[in-house]
Amino acid sequence: MDVVEIMAKKRQVMDRYSVEVTGTQRDTAPHIYTEITVVHVVDGDVETQAVRRSIELSATRYCTVSAQISAGPTRISHRYRITRPGVDGSPPGEESGEVVVTGPMRDVSAE
Repeated sequence: MDVVEIMAKKRQVMDRYSVEVTGTQRDTAPHIYTEITVVHVVDGDVETQAVRRSIELSATRYCTVSAQISAGPTRISHRYRITRPGVDGSPPGEESGEVVVTGPMRDVSAE
């Protein structure tokens, strides 16, 4: 919900918002997650930088679940996928990318 609230403050109107989460667990007990990928899926005519910044703030400042999990051995990749409708005769398009990686094995180059 952090991303939705931040986008609203940025006056970005989304037609649809959802989150897709996948993860990899360790093969041996305890079967903890070692990597998680969170993809924020946004449909609408929104600014890429607004989406990226909203996800970054959520992942690094506001989301207690992300903070709790990435404080342990889990690496979390926070990504986005934007689907834009065709506006004024322009074709619809899709864009995706990585925003930030949190956790003990975070990739500083992604920040």
